[in-house]
Amino acid sequence: MNAGTTGAAARPARPGSLLTSTGTITGRNLRRLMRVPTLIVFATVQPVLFVLLFTYAFGGAVHVPGVTHYIDYLLPGILVLAIGFGASQTGVAIAEDLATGMIDRFRSLPITGIAVLAGRVAADALRNLFVVGLMIAVGSAIGFRFHAGPAAAVAAVAFAVATGVVFSWLNLLFGLAVRDPESAGLAGLFPLIILVFTSSTLVPVATMPGWLQGFAKANPITVVVGVLRVLCLGGPTTSAAAGAAAWLVGLLAVTVPTAIVFYRHATFT
Repeated sequence: MNAGTTGAAARPARPGSLLTSTGTITGRNLRRLMRVPTLIVFATVQPVLFVLLFTYAFGGAVHVPGVTHYIDYLLPGILVLAIGFGASQTGVAIAEDLATGMIDRFRSLPITGIAVLAGRVAADALRNLFVVGLMIAVGSAIGFRFHAGPAAAVAAVAFAVATGVVFSWLNLLFGLAVRDPESAGLAGLFPLIILVFTSSTLVPVATMPGWLQGFAKANPITVVVGVLRVLCLGGPTTSAAAGAAAWLVGLLAVTVPTAIVFYRHATFT
């Protein structure tokens, strides 16, 4: 990399130029998504299948106290599951950009690394907004209802998308760390699968073995899903939201600066 390139990559961007650069990268990632039909199919079909399969596979066997329809209990958890699975593609995409030299091209432009990473996360957030809306629509068609009013429904959607932002930054970090697209995808899915199936995503924690319940209650997925359930079903939100927000903010405080450091110190060949 020549001195001019290094200077362009290191030069701090003004707030206006940072927003402009982030918007440009966001648009690039959205156009890339639209030009790959298989990505559109998976982004659409997979969340729908999650809603339908889990509802009809477990709905007759799982009876949650105080909840009439299993879909009302299930959907908040499935939102987190679908967003988490989709976020694994964030790590794959950034690893592919590293492998193909696209990141080298970005570094030669007068933009900061944070714009490249933030643009990826912003594009994922818009995709997640679509996925959440689609899943709610499908869930509503088979019986799901918001029981806490319109304001709580909007808050639930916003909180789900915010959770997706955290997942995206985590997977960006995985992709920058391992650099191999296939490994990046597995690195994002492996911890998610463990956390989701040891949480209250599909069943109440009280139905789990005693030795697992302590972990399940402290599981960040349980905490986040709990907030979404309160917003969907009704109930006190302050303490639940505070705990979930602490998890999300704490994870962002670690992953965002770490991902930026990995980006700046990546070795390109």
